[in-house]
Amino acid sequence: MRIVCLSDTHGFHDQIQVPEGDLLIHAGDLTTTGSEEEVRTVAAWLDRLPHRWKLVIAGNHDRFFEWLPEYAPAYLPAGVIYLQDSGVEIEGLRFWGSPWQPWFCDWAFNLPRRGAKLREKWNLIPLDTDVLITHGPPHGILDEVRGRMTAWGPSEEGSGPLGCEELAIRLATVKPRLHVFGHIHDGFGFIKKENTTHVNASVCNEDYLPVNPVWVVDLKPDGQPLVRAMPPGKGKQRKIERKRCVE
Repeated sequence: MRIVCLSDTHGFHDQIQVPEGDLLIHAGDLTTTGSEEEVRTVAAWLDRLPHRWKLVIAGNHDRFFEWLPEYAPAYLPAGVIYLQDSGVEIEGLRFWGSPWQPWFCDWAFNLPRRGAKLREKWNLIPLDTDVLITHGPPHGILDEVRGRMTAWGPSEEGSGPLGCEELAIRLATVKPRLHVFGHIHDGFGFIKKENTTHVNASVCNEDYLPVNPVWVVDLKPDGQPLVRAMPPGKGKQRKIERKRCVE
């Protein structure tokens, strides 16, 4: 199965060339402010995409899904499966999606860091999950912001790991074959740790520009996931050297 992985498009979806594939995953932050109108616009874009299956979770910017959890998913077109602490099986692969993250400013789907509430959410992830979709990363995996020069001149300090400790603990038990997330834009990339290939699929960078390539994962019943990247503009698919991304 060819899986196209997106996250953190923040309303720039029309500027992204979405690769062909069997199944599309969007790991949250489809919008900028999470307004009803933004959700309608994103829903129309999702409806135009040709992928046979489309799985979506919300992110911290997608407030509409937290404000109206019973009604917001109905704005998505038929054929789009919204996951919120829920799962679906497709072609023998078991998917699970969840939008939560450690408290981040005053956005949506926040829970106290290293607390029982986050642990309760992650303990819902079934042990037989093949593909896990969360908005935020686990602690220590593709979850840091790099130091950089800002548009105003002075350097901006980087961060240490920002991912969820409780999620990392649960992943040590569940061990999904593929974990797709975003949230930390600077963490864009992929890495294999033990039995899990982790993909930070953030399309936007820290300046909220949609410049990152779109990840495509070929996931077969046996064998390791093969990760490729498609540039956000026009261009041919290119393979990313696996040896640079494995620990």
